[in-house]
Amino acid sequence: MDEGLKQQAQEWFERGDHDIETAQFLYGEGGYIDVIAYHIQQTIEKYLKGYLVLKGQRPPWVHELDTLLNLVSQFEPDLYPQFIELCEKATRYYIEERYPPGPPAEYSLEEIKVDLDLAWRLVRSIRQRAEVGTDETTR
Repeated sequence: MDEGLKQQAQEWFERGDHDIETAQFLYGEGGYIDVIAYHIQQTIEKYLKGYLVLKGQRPPWVHELDTLLNLVSQFEPDLYPQFIELCEKATRYYIEERYPPGPPAEYSLEEIKVDLDLAWRLVRSIRQRAEVGTDETTR
C-alpha cells in the first residue's frame, strides 16, 4: 500500500475520530441533538473520503454521503446495503442543521442513538478494511 496515501487517509480518519468521539461525548452528556447529528454526518463524510484517498481517488467536494458511499462501493460493494439509509439520513443532518432560518430540525434521542451506533459500525468497518491502525477510543 502506498505510504503517502495511507498517511493522508489516516489524517482523514483521525479527524473523523474527533467528530465521532465528540458526538458520543455530547450524547452521553445530554448535549444538543442537532449538534450530535452534525458530528455524525461529519464522521461519515471524513471516513468515506479517507477511504477514497486510500484507494488513490480524489474525493469530490460534496457533502452528500450517498454519493460518497456509491464511490466507496466500487471497492467495497457490501457497504452500500448496510449503510445507504444512514448516509441518506445523515446528509439531511448536515443540510438541515447548519443554517437558519428557523429552529434546527428535531430528532428523538432514540433515533440519534441508532444513528450514532451505525456510524460507529461504519467507522470500524472502514478502519478494518483500510488496515489502518486505530486508537481504541470510546468504543
